[in-house]
Amino acid sequence: MNPPDDYARAVEAVLFAAEAPLTLDAIRAHVGAGDLRAALDRLEHDYAGRGINLVQRGDRWHFQTAGDMAHFLRRDREDSRRLTRAGIETLAIIAYHEPVTRAEIEAIRGVQISKGTLDVLMEAGWVRPAGRREVPGRPLTFVTTPDFLVHFGLQSRRDLPGIDDLRAAGLLDPVDLALEQLAVEKADDPD
Repeated sequence: MNPPDDYARAVEAVLFAAEAPLTLDAIRAHVGAGDLRAALDRLEHDYAGRGINLVQRGDRWHFQTAGDMAHFLRRDREDSRRLTRAGIETLAIIAYHEPVTRAEIEAIRGVQISKGTLDVLMEAGWVRPAGRREVPGRPLTFVTTPDFLVHFGLQSRRDLPGIDDLRAAGLLDPVDLALEQLAVEKADDPD
């Protein structure tokens, strides 16, 4: 294997030293003109199968620990950010339905959410305001952030699991499955 050229090495150095994932424009601002895609492809290939990988999350690039090596880094570290059930449900609704308003979140959940729930998600950097809907009252809409993708190891929102994936993993409540079966039976019943 040949060593990367100076341009690819510069891209590697910028990404290695970056405090956060970088967009193509941000990388280019550091390294100047060149075949950035080719350099990223080369580095992505060179780091495949190693302890760290070059990955793209959304429109940003960064180095991360290889998934099969992460357990070596989890020795004594406790994740202090525990979400409540309301927080998890709210985050899931935003991720699957974005952009979404507070009223739409509440309609989907069937209960009101406290302001603190959205605040926790925004403090975590997983959710951000995304403007206002052009309807009476102009409610604020919320979307997920690139940090959400990075934290959950997703390249894009298209990588979120679908209903079949959730069912296969056993993550659907028996109540959800019973309601789904009832809806299917009702649709099949001609009366």
